[in-house]
Amino acid sequence: MSSSYWGYWLIVFGVAIVGLSVTVNDLTTTTTETAYNIKEVNDRALLGAVDWAYYRDYNELRIVKEKYEELFLRSMGSIQGNDTFEVNFYGIYEAPPKVSVEVITKGGGDTITARNSAILETFAQENGRP
Repeated sequence: MSSSYWGYWLIVFGVAIVGLSVTVNDLTTTTTETAYNIKEVNDRALLGAVDWAYYRDYNELRIVKEKYEELFLRSMGSIQGNDTFEVNFYGIYEAPPKVSVEVITKGGGDTITARNSAILETFAQENGRP
């Protein structure tokens, strides 16, 4: 009989540890993690929005504003999960490609504001020139 009580206490103790680790993980979401996520999403969306036909014709980089916004929102939605977030786009320039983004994340009782700016540049060589 006493060994079955030990089994029950072991299960209760395991559930308590799992609950504690989930709670600590939710409370320790930092602004650094959010900032890195926004930087990665921003870079990925910026590269995905490049207008390659324009680049092929004029040898200059240009992005499509609507495509950038769509890619950013889709990627941000897949990363943030259950958190509520608000995205503000500031100064999206198509040529030369420059974007500034602010993301306000509300989750776990905290509000985290992160801003990121990015410029896309390349050092392309014209045909026949070194």
